[in-house]
Formats: sequence, structure tokens, C-alpha cells
Amino acid sequence: MIKCIIFDLDGTIGNTLPLCIAAFKKSIEPLAGRTLSDREIIDTFGPSEEGTVRALIPDHFDEGIEDYIKYYSDLHVMCEAPFDGIIEVLEFAKNRNVHLAMVTGKGERSTEITLSVYGIRSYFEIIETGSPKGPRKVQGIMNVLEQLRISPKESLYVGDAPSDIMAAREAKVPIIAAAWADTADKEQLQALRPDWLFSSVEEFKQYIEQVC
Repeated sequence: MIKCIIFDLDGTIGNTLPLCIAAFKKSIEPLAGRTLSDREIIDTFGPSEEGTVRALIPDHFDEGIEDYIKYYSDLHVMCEAPFDGIIEVLEFAKNRNVHLAMVTGKGERSTEITLSVYGIRSYFEIIETGSPKGPRKVQGIMNVLEQLRISPKESLYVGDAPSDIMAAREAKVPIIAAAWADTADKEQLQALRPDWLFSSVEEFKQYIEQVC
């Protein structure tokens, strides 16, 4: 029986990756004095957005962060709601007394903006956000399990990126690859052999209803 589901945010709960890229371009390009490609931005992911700003415009760090948060909030109309079916999954799990947590690479401020826009902050007992120094999802997952006193085998991690699969494996938590976002690379995810891979939220929902 599953006692805890830990979620990634971008590309898992909502289609927020295009929003992130748009906000980075709006905030960083004027300060960098040049155009940035999507790939150039994505290649900095792993650390929180502070890490991206530091990597791309280290001389304008403070201004870059504040501009990013402003544009991230202003542009959230690009993605006003989570993926269809996600709230139903959260509600079902909550009603079954399953613990819900979030471990994301996003910074705390942007995470709170998205959870507020989506109206889902109250579902999550514990939220572990990213670090500007580098990826910390393994530590975040382990922190959640320690605080809830739940074993890895009684938990699930749900994420859309290859790095999510690797982090969950290192934390010894079964991994569900979320391949329902347009930004997910299904073949790349399958190649890493996650415990489960779902191409739609509906498939994921059906599975959760069986194991919770």
C-alpha cells in the first residue's frame, strides 16, 4: 500500500516549462544584451532559477532574479491551471489519507507562485525546493521520507525528466515517469526504464486508484 506520493512540479503538475523559458528570456535577454535559445536556457536547469541567472548573467544577478520572478508571475496566464485530472488525483489520494509532498528543482518563490495560481498549496504537507548550487532532489526526497517516517518502498516519486528517474533511484523510491506533457521526451524516459511510465494523467489516475 502506498503511503506517500512525492511530485515534481514543472511538466508534471502543470505545463510550466514554456512559462519558465519565456520568463527567463524576458528577464535575462535585456541584461545580457543578446538573444537566448531555448536550449541555452534548458542546459542550465538542475539548480534553481537562481542558478540559471548566475550562469547566464552573473554580473546582473540580483536584478535578473527580481525580473524573473516578476515575469514568471505576470506570464502565468500562459498556464493558468494544472494538467486536467491532476487535482482529481490529489483529491483522491488525500481522501485515502495518502501523504502528499513536492520535491522540485524550482526556487521557493516561483514554486509558491505556481501553487497559489493553481490553488493546490494545501494538498502538500512538505515542499522541498531547489538550490542555486545544483540539483538536490535526492536529498529532498530523503528529507520528505524522514519527516513523514515512511519507507522508500511505501512511496512513489512522479517526475517528467530523466534526472527525476535517476534521483528517485538513488533515493530508492519507485519512480513514475510522467510523459503527459508536450515537453516530455518519452523515448528518453523509457530508455531509463522507470518503474512505470504513463502517457496521460488518466492512466496515472487509474494506477493511483489501484494502489492507494
